Amino acid sequence: MKIKLERKEKRNKVKKVPTIKVGTHKKTTTALWILLLTSITFGVYKNFTAIDQHTTHEKEVTEQRVIDTNKIESFSRNFITVFYSWEHNQKALDQRTEKLKDYLTEELQVLNTDMVRTDIPTNSTVESIQFWDIKPIDKNNFDVLFSVTQTITEQNKKKVVDSAYTLTVHLDDKGNMVIVKNPTVSSIPAKSNYKPKANDSDGTVDAKTTDEIDSFLKTFFKLYPKATKKELSYYVNNHALKPINKEYQFLELTSSNYSLENDQVATQVSVKYLDPATKTTQTSEFNLILRKSENWIITN
Repeated sequence: MKIKLERKEKRNKVKKVPTIKVGTHKKTTTALWILLLTSITFGVYKNFTAIDQHTTHEKEVTEQRVIDTNKIESFSRNFITVFYSWEHNQKALDQRTEKLKDYLTEELQVLNTDMVRTDIPTNSTVESIQFWDIKPIDKNNFDVLFSVTQTITEQNKKKVVDSAYTLTVHLDDKGNMVIVKNPTVSSIPAKSNYKPKANDSDGTVDAKTTDEIDSFLKTFFKLYPKATKKELSYYVNNHALKPINKEYQFLELTSSNYSLENDQVATQVSVKYLDPATKTTQTSEFNLILRKSENWIITN
């Protein structure tokens, strides 16, 4: 009996190498994505917010309060008339004191008690009042600069006195007024030392053209005072000069300056007229723009 032996080949056993799975851990990955998106969103928001902060300008709306100073002037005028008028007798002074109660605070009434007394030998009449400035100090108070002309009579002698003062008027929300600062000596504006720059012809207009313009202007200004609208249309465009309907008599052009501007001539001219009504001589100054087509014409 034969026994058959089968030899099995021995195979080397391959060891299983441990591996780490790098696959997506869903929970961790989701959290990281959320964090990343949140960061990006916040950065974009901050960026736009910063731009808005730099480019947005706040507009301050200032409410302008228009004040009608006519009533302040009227109130002040009535007060000044009473304040600077008096007679040196007790009855007249008592009446003056009573009237001032309508304008002055109680403190100012007391302050002015001794301004005019019966032993003062003068009478005063207000001849004229002129207002130079009404300036707001704040919402309800206004400084008033004025001058007053008084005729002062002492016995049989009269003299005219000119004075300037400032006072302060309080205007309440109901439109009522009261003097809160006594008339205080001041000064009115004086003549300015300003001297305008002399305008001379700049040489851009030649002698021949100058003679033509002189001749044109003399003709025009002789006709101008009595010229009708239709007659002016031959010399003037765009209603640059309107009819004046006067009997003025042309005397002369006293001065004229010409300068060329593009195809036009800028003109400054002084014209002397005799006024038959007043028998006076008047000199008027005109700034005109002239242009020549077929003839010279005033365009502006």
